[in-house]
Amino acid sequence: MSTPHNAAQNGEIAKTVLMPGDPLRAKYIAETYLENPTQFNTVRNMFGYTGTYKGKEVSVMGSGMGMPSIGIYSYELYKNYGVENIIRIGSAGAYTDKLNLFDVVLADSAWSESTYAYVQSGVEGDVQLPSKELNEVIEDAAKRINKPLLTARIHSSDVFYHEDNVPGHNEFYNEHGCVCVEMESYALFHNAKVLGKQAACILTISDSLVTHAVTTAEERQNSFNSMMEVALEAAISL
Repeated sequence: MSTPHNAAQNGEIAKTVLMPGDPLRAKYIAETYLENPTQFNTVRNMFGYTGTYKGKEVSVMGSGMGMPSIGIYSYELYKNYGVENIIRIGSAGAYTDKLNLFDVVLADSAWSESTYAYVQSGVEGDVQLPSKELNEVIEDAAKRINKPLLTARIHSSDVFYHEDNVPGHNEFYNEHGCVCVEMESYALFHNAKVLGKQAACILTISDSLVTHAVTTAEERQNSFNSMMEVALEAAISL
């Protein structure tokens, strides 16, 4: 049944959900890749769709920005709708000049200063892990469709705008081994672990904190096709 944040009824959401932050990216994926997509959610304009890809049912839904937002949507998908797998597909800022715009990163861990896990369930620790099995499925999918993929640690930040008196990208890269930054995966991985589900995160580099290269808002919404295709190929293997 519906929740305060999701109008879907039981049976309207697939067991595997691709979850971009931007609901317009969810709309783009549904309209570009899914066969016979139907919309199951418009509450708060957090669009969600279910369709088929190569004959297998897949859903896609936006998460919004930040851990509190993805924390709500992913928890409800797992707990209320019986979703088994969530693959976050998002954008990230590079912490190293070894990453270029549009490179695709698969998170093997998410480091964070966030207290999300502690506040949610009393769990301490600054690292949350994705599902090993799901990451292996994603790596195999990328190889099948010949899409390069870097597997590495990422930084899940609570803050988009940092003041100069706090640690920056050099510290996060050199001291914690984070190659890029986003704002959601630590919470997603924690929710999956708490609820006995699977989660993973694939990111496309949209800008660089080192070289200051950037993509446009339109490119971030519509042009991350390699990441989307890897996620879809993985989804039909589950």
